[in-house]
Amino acid sequence: MLAMTNNNAVLILALFCSLCFVHGQERKCEKIKIPMCQNIGYNLTSMPNMFNHDSQEEAALEVHQFWPLVEIKCSPDLKFFLCSMYAPMCQLNFQEEVPPCRSICERARKGCAPLMQQYGFSWPERMKCENFPILGGDQICMGRNDTSENSTTSPLPSTITSSGNYVEQPRVNCCSCRAPFVSVKDRKVTASLRDVSTGGVPGCVMACNKTYFSEDQESFASFWIGLWAVLCFISTLVTSLTFLIDMERFRYPERPIIFLSFCYCFVAIGYIIRFVAGYKVVACDSDGLMRYETSGPAACTIVFLLIYFFGMASSLWWVILSFTWFLSAGMKWSTEAITNYSQYFHVAAWLIPAVQTIAVLAMSTVDGDPVSGICYVGNHNLRSLIVFVVVPLLVYLVFGTSFLIAGFYSLIRIREVLRTQADKLIKTDKLEKLMIRIGVFSVLYTVPATIVVACYFYEFVNREHWERSIVCAECVSKYEVQPDHSVFIIKYFMALVVGITSGFWIWSGKTIESWKKFCHRIFGARRGKRDTAAKSLTAQATV
Repeated sequence: MLAMTNNNAVLILALFCSLCFVHGQERKCEKIKIPMCQNIGYNLTSMPNMFNHDSQEEAALEVHQFWPLVEIKCSPDLKFFLCSMYAPMCQLNFQEEVPPCRSICERARKGCAPLMQQYGFSWPERMKCENFPILGGDQICMGRNDTSENSTTSPLPSTITSSGNYVEQPRVNCCSCRAPFVSVKDRKVTASLRDVSTGGVPGCVMACNKTYFSEDQESFASFWIGLWAVLCFISTLVTSLTFLIDMERFRYPERPIIFLSFCYCFVAIGYIIRFVAGYKVVACDSDGLMRYETSGPAACTIVFLLIYFFGMASSLWWVILSFTWFLSAGMKWSTEAITNYSQYFHVAAWLIPAVQTIAVLAMSTVDGDPVSGICYVGNHNLRSLIVFVVVPLLVYLVFGTSFLIAGFYSLIRIREVLRTQADKLIKTDKLEKLMIRIGVFSVLYTVPATIVVACYFYEFVNREHWERSIVCAECVSKYEVQPDHSVFIIKYFMALVVGITSGFWIWSGKTIESWKKFCHRIFGARRGKRDTAAKSLTAQATV
């Protein structure tokens, strides 16, 4: 066994002359290029290592996961232990791989494992100390002189965060603005734009028409959103017109469905305006950057007003719809009694979203959505996203669902009471049909609304990691956090599909009859006038 000491390090090698004959492929030594593993007592390594990394670049990506622990010196042996595995020592006259000794592993684990557990990590399974040979045993290994038990550990930097299965390296001089983001430090831009921080990099903003996704994914997203916006507009327009030609047919508690559909009609118009005006006109400024924290210009503001105001109003009409169902089924209110309070429903449904919209515009928190190209709130500011989007939608969804469940429970109780009376079997059948319609429509709204909230929450939780995986690409591990394109596709689909399904309530033979009567009134009246005029002319000619 050969021992080598450098910087308090003793490299123990047992070289046996009988093993000098090389079996299989010869190991080729190369200079260590991994920054963390330079100046550790040897300067040559060979690949693949014990983790089957074929190159130093691949090994470096993984070993740098542990850089924060090395930096804070939780164990003086950690750096040597890691490098002995990821960049094992290579000697020209010895062809076997030399693993670290168990004592090195145990000292590193003793110093760092408690700190890792404190932040939700466990000691890696493939680095179990039992897997390594004992110093002085039958198998050769690399070791170091025992370090002091009284070595101190620096506090953990606040920049160490966990996401998935990796630890981010402290971002010191390794994060910079990279595509799709651009730096505005040297540009003549507003002070608010200079204050924008992306992934911890100040003055870094997203370029116009650039996203986290490929061009094919961007093209599909545009087609997808445009398709459902048009379908939503057609469906809601038909629903709204059906209400206008036969208002008496839609009474409370079902009437809020019409206003909900009316709101989605304007939401769809907002998306259609975006496609007619163009991505750059709506979502980008004149400098070729995405709009950040603005309240204009006109195209951006109009799209924002249509989508945000009427989107929030539709959520409130859902709450009112559930509430009126509860009053009717649970509290036994008549249609006339509910109608008497309709003005209050309108005040709540239009005033609350108006206050929200005014607050957003007053705080200039409107920005461009890089995926859809619309102007909305919270596309770049996480605080705005949670305050103006996630929380209101979640509150409306909870209230609406609560009233719906309470009303549905009351309908079930009424059904059971009526079933005990044989002479009212017909009424029970009608009630069951009503329950089925309410249940189907509830699913058609609640499920998409819940998914939309979940998608926004997914974006809120992960967006900062997406940004850091780009701007700090040189100092994070290979396990990068990338946004899931399908989540965004689902979000926009679910945000528009409710407008389509809101027509469920009018999909019946009564709607066809209403349109027939309307057409008869319009065209029948014209035909009657023509017949009268013809008879008058005939009479004059006869005279």
